[in-house]
Amino acid sequence: MFRHCLRSFLAACVVVMAGVHPALAQTLTIAWPQNVGTVNPHLYSPEQMFAQAMVYEGLVRLGDDGRIEPALASAWTMSEDGRRYRFTLREGVRFSNGDPFDAQAVADNVRAILENRARHEWLALIEQIERVEAIDARTVEFVFKSAYYPVLQELALVRPMRFMAPSAFGADGGTRNGIRAPIGTGPWKHVETRLGEYDVFERNDGYWGKPAGYQRVVVKVIPDPTSRAIALQTGEVDLVYGMGGLLAPDAFEQFRRMPGYTATLSPPYEGLSLALNTAHGPTRELAVRRAINHAVDKDTLVASVLHGSQRRADFLFNRNVPYADSVSLTSYAYAPARAEALLEAAGWLRPRPGAVREKDGARLTVELLYTGTDGVMKSLAEVLQADLAKAGIGVALRAEEAGSVQARMRDGRFGMVFNRTWGAPYDPHAYVGSMRSPSHADYQAQRGLPEKAALDADITRVLSTVDEAERRTLYARILRTLHEEAVYLPLTEVGAIAVARAALGEIPFAPMSSELPLARMQPPSGEARR
Repeated sequence: MFRHCLRSFLAACVVVMAGVHPALAQTLTIAWPQNVGTVNPHLYSPEQMFAQAMVYEGLVRLGDDGRIEPALASAWTMSEDGRRYRFTLREGVRFSNGDPFDAQAVADNVRAILENRARHEWLALIEQIERVEAIDARTVEFVFKSAYYPVLQELALVRPMRFMAPSAFGADGGTRNGIRAPIGTGPWKHVETRLGEYDVFERNDGYWGKPAGYQRVVVKVIPDPTSRAIALQTGEVDLVYGMGGLLAPDAFEQFRRMPGYTATLSPPYEGLSLALNTAHGPTRELAVRRAINHAVDKDTLVASVLHGSQRRADFLFNRNVPYADSVSLTSYAYAPARAEALLEAAGWLRPRPGAVREKDGARLTVELLYTGTDGVMKSLAEVLQADLAKAGIGVALRAEEAGSVQARMRDGRFGMVFNRTWGAPYDPHAYVGSMRSPSHADYQAQRGLPEKAALDADITRVLSTVDEAERRTLYARILRTLHEEAVYLPLTEVGAIAVARAALGEIPFAPMSSELPLARMQPPSGEARR
C-alpha cells in the first residue's frame, strides 16, 4: 500500500512539473510501455505511431466507415490511366508554429521521404512515386510510374506520408537524420519528454479542425502490464487503450467486472496467425500443414488464454477486410481425427501410442518461434504445443528476444512463427504486397510453394490494375491459394482494448489500430482534473 501511495504522489509531482496545475488544467493521463520518441513523421521504431498521428496529418484519412475522407486535401482527381493524382489543399491550414501549409511544404516533405527511399521499401507507394509537383500554393500533383490502385489508402497511413513544417527539418535539410522539432498541423503538440518517465502533449489551439477536448495528454511510461493495471486501480492513469498486450487478458476481464471502470473491446483490426514455413522442415508437406490447421482447438484457446479478449479466426484476413469479404473459402474445422488421418496417409506414423510421429527415420517436430518476453504469446505457444502433441506433432518452443525473432523471420529460420496482418487501411493490399519482399516472414513462409512465382505475379498485377472486376478475381485467386496451401494457421481476430475510469464515459475507438482517439474524447463535465 505504501508503494502505491508513493507512486501516486510521484505521479502527481510529474504532472505538476510538466506545467499542469492540478485544480485548473484538463489533463488526460494514459499509460504506454515506452517513450514516444522524437516524433519524426518519416521514421520508424522507436517512434511511436500513435504519437505521430497526434501531431501530423496526411492529405487524406480513414473514416469510421472505412472509407477515405479529405484531411489536409479538400478534394482530388485521378487521371484516366491512374498515374496522376491532383490534390486541392485545404485553405487556411497552418503548422503549429504558424508556418503556412501549402503545396511546396508537401513537395518538400515528399523529397525528404524519397531521400530515405530504401527505408520505406516495404510500402509500394514510395517506390511508385516518379515526382511530386507544386502546381500553385493550393494544388499539388503526384505522378506515379504506373497505375497503383491503393494510392489513397497508403496516403492515409500514419507514416511515412505525413507532413511537418519544412522549417523544422534537420540540419541537413531533410528528416532521415533527425529533425529540429516535431511541428505538424494536427490537433496536438509534443511539448515535453522525460526519458523513462513521461511525455506531454498540449492541445494545438490553432488547429484547423475541431479542437481536442482535453488541454493536455500525459503519457506515463509504464513498461509492465501488471504495473499498468495497478496504475489504473490507484488512479495514477485514467486510460489504457491499444493493442499488443497493454493489459493481460485476465486483468482486462477483471476490469470488465469491476465497478467504477469501463472495459470495452473494439471490432477486430488485425488477424493473428502462425506462418508455417513451406521451405523448411516437416511443414514443407501440405498434409502436415493441413493437419496442423485441423488439430488446434481455437475456441478453448480463446477462452482459456485470452479470456474472450480476442475472437476465433478461420481465415488469414478478417471478414471485414475489403476483397476478403467476398472470397468463398471453407474453414479448417477443429477435427483431431481428420488431422491424424492426414498424417497417417502421408506416412507419418507413431512408433508407439502417444509418441511423436516419424517417417523415414525423421521425427515430426516443428519449431515454434515466439518473443520470450511476451507472456500471452508464451501461453498461446504452450496451448498450441499441447494440442499438436495430441495429433503426434512435436513442437519445440523457441523463445527469443524481439530483435532476434525479427531477424529469424526475415531470413526464414523458423518452422512456425506468430504473425499478424496490419489492419485498415493496410489490408489487404499493403500486407499482400509485402509478401513479395524476402525480408518478410510471409515471403519466407511461402518460399517453398511451387506456385510462388505465379502468386507474386498475381500480387503485382492486383496492385496495378484499374479494372475492379479483374482486381476481385485476382484477390480471390491469391487468398484461395494461400488458404488451400495452408500456409497459415489463423488463430484470432484482434481488436483494441479501452479500459478507463467510468467517469470518462464511453471511449470511442479509432478507425486505425495505430491511432488513439484522444482528440475525440471530452473531459467529464464539471470534474476538476488533476
